Amino acid sequence: MDPLTSAAAGGIRARLESLDLLANNIANASAPGYKTDHEFYNLYVSSEAADSPSGTTPTTLPVVERQWTDFAQGTLTSTGGPLDLALNGAGFFVANSPSGPIFTRDGSFRLSAQGQLETEAGYAIQDSSGNPIVLDASEPIEVAPDGTIQQAGQGIAQIKVVDFKDSSALAKRGSNYFQVDLATMPPVPATQTQVAQGKLEAANAQPAESAVRLVNIMRQFETLQKAMTIGNEMNRSAIQDVAKVTS
Repeated sequence: MDPLTSAAAGGIRARLESLDLLANNIANASAPGYKTDHEFYNLYVSSEAADSPSGTTPTTLPVVERQWTDFAQGTLTSTGGPLDLALNGAGFFVANSPSGPIFTRDGSFRLSAQGQLETEAGYAIQDSSGNPIVLDASEPIEVAPDGTIQQAGQGIAQIKVVDFKDSSALAKRGSNYFQVDLATMPPVPATQTQVAQGKLEAANAQPAESAVRLVNIMRQFETLQKAMTIGNEMNRSAIQDVAKVTS
């Protein structure tokens, strides 16, 4: 494959991966606590190209090396629901999943049939001691900014809120949940973060910005397609010229 076609094909592949990330951001623009993903570009040099003769320039291809998540604070919106909780500041709620602790900023919680505070997916929310939180569904629920839950004037439990020294170590696992290797990145208490009752954190995705990026990526995609077409036409012309000379 000639350098022009090869570079254009690599660019198209990178733009397709960017479109996947952008489409996911747009699809989750209304999901509480969602954090936007972005791509990090780099240039790839194959081992064959790296071994090219001295004095020549090896062909490099654009690739999406990795994606990164923007953990910027989203806007807090009022819902009035007593079990809708939002975090104002850095940190995550901790939930118990079958595969171990997972972390989320989606505070749209509910009570199970047994009275446990849980996520929409049915994962129990941890208290400050790592235990499930059991509440009385017949009593009003009050949540203080430090996460302390009270019913009938009695303190029931304190919701566990943690943070990480390096948030880039967190990996998305779907439905606004994050997971991390706790052996290498243990959580620390998020003491400066406040819990807001009756509110949810909106996604930090910007629909207008996403629309602009979508148009730009599509234009880049079309340009790269034209470059591939030009490369193919040049190759065809070269083959036809060689055929005329040798005939």
